[in-house]
Amino acid sequence: MVIVPIEIRAEQLGKSFGDHVVLSEIDLTIHSGEIVCIVGASGSGKTVLLDTLVGLIAPDSGRVLAADHNADSDADGQPPLRDLTTITERELDLVRLHWAVVFQRNALFSGTVRENLALWLREHTKLDQAEIDRRARASLEAVALDVADVLDKDRDELSGGMAKRVAIARAIACDPLVMFYDEPTTGLDPMVGSAMHDLIWRTHVAPPPAQGEGFAFRDLGFVRPRRTPSAKRTTIIVTHDRDLLRRLRPRVIMLHESRVCYDGPYARFGEPDCPPAQAYLQFMPVLHEREIQ
Repeated sequence: MVIVPIEIRAEQLGKSFGDHVVLSEIDLTIHSGEIVCIVGASGSGKTVLLDTLVGLIAPDSGRVLAADHNADSDADGQPPLRDLTTITERELDLVRLHWAVVFQRNALFSGTVRENLALWLREHTKLDQAEIDRRARASLEAVALDVADVLDKDRDELSGGMAKRVAIARAIACDPLVMFYDEPTTGLDPMVGSAMHDLIWRTHVAPPPAQGEGFAFRDLGFVRPRRTPSAKRTTIIVTHDRDLLRRLRPRVIMLHESRVCYDGPYARFGEPDCPPAQAYLQFMPVLHEREIQ
C-alpha cells in the first residue's frame, strides 16, 4: 500500500469571535500532492480556516499540525509534523519557508513588479542579484506575462488580472511545496478567471526546476532541498467559483454552520445525501457574480 505523506492536519479546530462561533470541531487531513478547494457561503469561515491553517490566526481549541520539510522524513517519506499552536515564531517561520500564499487582494507592496518578486529571495536566501533577476523573469514567464513590459511597472499600473498573475509569480519564485490561494478569481471577469484556472492547474503540476541544488538561506544553517518529482506540490484554495471546481475537479471541503458538512471528490459534491451542498451549488454563481461586481 502506498502511503502518501501528510502535509497539514487540523484536529478538533475551533475559533470564535466574541459570541460568534466560526469554526467548530474541524477535523481534516491534507496530503502531499492534493488539490483541495474550501467552499461555503459568505461568512462560513473559509478564510478564517485558511488563516488558521497557515498560522496567521491562533485557534481557540484544537491544533494544526504541519509537515516540517527542514527535518528528515521517516521511512515512509513522512516529514515530522509540527504543532503550529506550540512552536515558536522562529520555528513557524522555518516551516513557512516551504509555503506561499496568494491573498485575495494580492498583497503586493508599493514599488515595482521586480521589487515585489525579488524581496523574499533577497531577504531570505543567499542568491546573488543575477540569479534573483533570473528567477523573477522565469516566474513572470510562467504566468504568461510579458517580462519586458511588466518587470519594471509600478504596482499601481497593473490591471486586476495582471496584479493577480504577479502575486502568483511572486509565490512560485520560491518554488514552494504548498500553495495557498484565497479567492484567486474574485474581481476578475470570466475570461481572465478562466485563464487563472489554467494557471493554478499548471502551477500545481509544474515539475521542479531543472537546475540548482536548493536555496541557501541566510543565517539559518541549512540548505533547503530542491523540490524533487517525489515531493509533489500541494494546493489549497478558498473559492466561490463553480467553474474553477468544474475545471480542476479537486477534493472539496464545504463549511456549513461552522462545521465540515462535506469532504470528498468534486464528482460527488452536491449529491442528495448533502442538502447544504446542493443548495450551495445552485447559489454559487450568484455569490461569484456579486464578488466580480
